[in-house]
Amino acid sequence: MSLKSNLHNLKEKYKGTKMAPAFNALHTFLYLPNETTHGGTHIKVADDLKRTMNTVIMSLIPCLIFGMFNAGYQHYLALGEISQATGFFDSVFWSWDNLVIGLWKVLPLVIVSYGVGLAIEFVFAVIKGHEVEEGYLVTGMLVPLIVPVDTPLWMLAVAVAFGVVIGKEVFGGTGMNILNPALTIRAFLFFAYPTWMSGDKVWVHGAVARDKAIAAGENLDAISGETILGSLAQGKEITYSVWDMFTGLIPGSVGETSAVLILLGGLFLIFTKIGSWRIMLSSVLGALAMGLIFNCVVDAGWIGEGSKFYGLMSTEFWHHLLIGGFAFGTVFMATDPVTASQTNKGKWIYGFLIGFISILIRVFNPAYPEGVMLAILLMNVFAPTIDHYVVQGNVKRRMKRLKAKTA
Repeated sequence: MSLKSNLHNLKEKYKGTKMAPAFNALHTFLYLPNETTHGGTHIKVADDLKRTMNTVIMSLIPCLIFGMFNAGYQHYLALGEISQATGFFDSVFWSWDNLVIGLWKVLPLVIVSYGVGLAIEFVFAVIKGHEVEEGYLVTGMLVPLIVPVDTPLWMLAVAVAFGVVIGKEVFGGTGMNILNPALTIRAFLFFAYPTWMSGDKVWVHGAVARDKAIAAGENLDAISGETILGSLAQGKEITYSVWDMFTGLIPGSVGETSAVLILLGGLFLIFTKIGSWRIMLSSVLGALAMGLIFNCVVDAGWIGEGSKFYGLMSTEFWHHLLIGGFAFGTVFMATDPVTASQTNKGKWIYGFLIGFISILIRVFNPAYPEGVMLAILLMNVFAPTIDHYVVQGNVKRRMKRLKAKTA
């Protein structure tokens, strides 16, 4: 008897029981459900929620693989075993040793994220008696990409449980949440365990061992494990080139460092019509506008080098697109179709404000120089309001045209 036949028999066995939602989720992971709609006129399309989620995951895979290599690269760089002059195309970067370190550190993050998140989804589906929804397929991949590589697994599990329950299930599940679940998880981690989400030790595996070796008198290069944003917020000079920032050979969250791969992922989402190009473009314009304003303030002499804001204010306005999590947040989280604005004009306003506020928070909050997370969560809350006023504006214009025609 074939596997598909066995699964069909099991489905009949669990049909109508409390465990039916959990079994159906496993059954339809590889096979499409055999139910069809009856009556009326229907339009068949090639995509569904599961295919949409899988497409987004495909766009994230390059960032995940690169993040694994970069985790190993930064590890050996911190220990002084390779030189910072190693380039993106150098064979040393693509060494299997780097990938092994990356797999060892990143793969458990992915397993915990999916394991805890999907387990909670299954529990809620069984309790409420509805089918397991596929919304967490993307969230489960996003979470390990937006956290430091040395995040403790138990800490990630607690954060995922909080984010799925409080940020999603209490609102009714997939399609009903008002906040991006992945960013809700990241926000919980930052505010609950701030020492594990900032500083110069958490972004590079082995940074603590390096510092202990230096303290013991070993001759190692003093390579900082701090992110570029953290260094600029403290007024330090950065040693990374624009090419390093573009390719991603810098410390940071697992999947947020490579601007070039994020750009390719964004183009793929636009091509498949899953990601909104309006939100992406307007976010970039908003960030450039705010960065340019700060550059003008510095050029005018209103902020001196002694100011704690000088480092990030004086940064070239377009550099803000390459550092931190701005690019990743703009492409993969600001465009979340559930929590973003739905109207075309609303998307322009929503995206522009995300970019504008991201750089504003980045500059004026040295304790947390990465502002894209808070900016997106803030605009998630205001997205329905933006759409409301856009729709009302359209209604008023149509009413005026109607009155003009009947006059």
